[in-house]
Amino acid sequence: MSRILLGGLGALLLVAAGVFWWQGQAAVQATAPVIAGPSAEAPPDDGADEALPSADPGDMAGPALPHASEQTREQRRFDRLDRDRDGRITRNEMLAPRVKDFRKLDVDGNNLLTFEEWAVATGNRFKAADANGDGVLERGEFAATKAKAAKKPVCRCK
Repeated sequence: MSRILLGGLGALLLVAAGVFWWQGQAAVQATAPVIAGPSAEAPPDDGADEALPSADPGDMAGPALPHASEQTREQRRFDRLDRDRDGRITRNEMLAPRVKDFRKLDVDGNNLLTFEEWAVATGNRFKAADANGDGVLERGEFAATKAKAAKKPVCRCK
């Protein structure tokens, strides 16, 4: 019984989708421009024959390409740290991006990083990089410790 009910509901949904599609196509065709064919009358010529521009630009030149100066890069770097946009970077604003990394190293949560906590974290990182477990990092193993680059967002240009 439920199969029949689901089949009937599915058929109704398909019919409704078809009706909406059909109405959408009719609306698109109603607003489409009419293309004059060989049997249609040509529009009257009012004598306003516009001349097409020349393909030869002559001495004309476009605007110069923008240049990203070091000041622009430094300004972006400054703006990333200046969270309240007051034109100044406070100590807290400067240290804020590093808090998450500090919390990972501060295992006991007392806001003090001891040598032991740092050594354990560094030792664990070394062990993770030492793929063959021989206690020595070779070039390939050391290259694996490089920080991963952040993925760039996919361009949605169309």
